[in-house]
Parts: sequence; structure tokens; C-alpha cells
Amino acid sequence: MRIGEIAALAGVTSRAVRHYHHIGLLPEPGRQANGYRAYRVRDAVLLARIRRLTELGLSLDEVRDVLADDAGRELAEVLGELDADLAQQEREIHERRRTLAALLASPPTADGPLSPALAALLESAPPNASPAAAKDREHLSLLDAVDGGGEAQVYAVLKPLAEDPGVLVLYERLDELAGAGTDDPRIAPLAADVAAAVPDEALAVIPVGEPSATGFGRVLLDDYPPAQREVVRQLMETLAARVRAARDGTS
Repeated sequence: MRIGEIAALAGVTSRAVRHYHHIGLLPEPGRQANGYRAYRVRDAVLLARIRRLTELGLSLDEVRDVLADDAGRELAEVLGELDADLAQQEREIHERRRTLAALLASPPTADGPLSPALAALLESAPPNASPAAAKDREHLSLLDAVDGGGEAQVYAVLKPLAEDPGVLVLYERLDELAGAGTDDPRIAPLAADVAAAVPDEALAVIPVGEPSATGFGRVLLDDYPPAQREVVRQLMETLAARVRAARDGTS
């Protein structure tokens, strides 16, 4: 095979093949009498493996380490692992298409394309003009998009909470803190009341963790003004403590 043929077979560009040669990631094969490189099946397998590993998010240095571990293995074994990788890609693509089909079948909403489960949750909530409630919908939409609609069980548990008129009162109290400082005396009571409104069965399926410097929790916190952020931070800490207490009580 020539460079264009092996590149097409592995799903990369000829330029990528030359780059892998340049950095020593892909050994350069011998050349024929006419000067063209002569690639073999093993070269194509190695190139496809490099592509797959980079698609998984590995750096080229990390790919080099993985390939070093593969050295000396039988071609059939490497081919089998590559086939398993491709089968996993097929399953992932099938799941994405299934989710996309569900999104296309769902009625359009003001929040954008949502999974059917999240759309049902938002529709169950009574109409309101609360900015804090709107922010919660945005956060759920983001989580829905990142997770690919895989939070159906969580949405089902949250449905009774969304339908509770008392939750609107909590949102209104949170709205009142939009311009307040972090020393406002209303913060702690509101955080406690919101935590009390979250049932234990919800904590069993909702991924609850204490706020950290990174991750979705930090993104969520940074989206609020100071006083509201403090309410949410205290809420997250309280819920995380309840989860730990429940876990310790059953261990």
C-alpha cells in the first residue's frame, strides 16, 4: 500500500501519517525500487490504533506508551483488540442515534432540544417568572446535553419536587438574594429549607458532592451572584453530608 491508501484505510490524512513518521510514533516502512513507501497490514493496524487512541483523548506521548506495551504481541491479538474498539464505537454511535431520534421526536421547547425525560420534567413544573427557576432549567439542560439524556431516573425522582407549589416560594426567596452580600442573614435559613425539601429518595439517585474547584459543581456555583452562590454552596454541603450519613448508616 502507498501512503494515501493506508491513510484512507485507517481513516486519517496522509499529512497525519507523515507527522507520525516525523515524531517516531509510526515507524517508516522500507521503500520500493520506485521510491514509494511500501506499507503492510501491520502498519495499517498500528495506524488505526493510533487514530483510535487519540480519539479517546490520549496525547501522542500517552499513545506512544500504549504502543510500546503492544510491541511483540501477535498480529491476531492486536487485530482482535482493534475489532473490540470498533465494536464499542458502533455501540456508542447507535446510542447517540437513539438519543437523537428521541430528541427529534420531542416537541420543541424554549429550552432547546431536550431528552424526553427532561422535557417531561420541565412540563410538569407550574409556570413561573422566577429568574432562579430559569437558571435551574438552564443547568438541567446543560447536564442533559453533557450526559446525553442519561439522567432519566434522576428526572423521574425530581418530578414530584418540580410539581410542589412550595418550591416556587423557595425560588422567590432565592430571587430576593440576587443583589445581597454573602453575610446576608437570610442565606443559611434558605439553604436549610431547600435542603429539607429534597427527599431522601432523591439523594439515592442524584449525584451529590461537595463543591470543588473544578467540575460541574464549580460551573454551577460560578453562575450565581454572591449571596445566591452561598445558598447553593451550603445546600450542596448539606446534601453531601446527608448522603455520607446515609451511607455510613448502612455500612
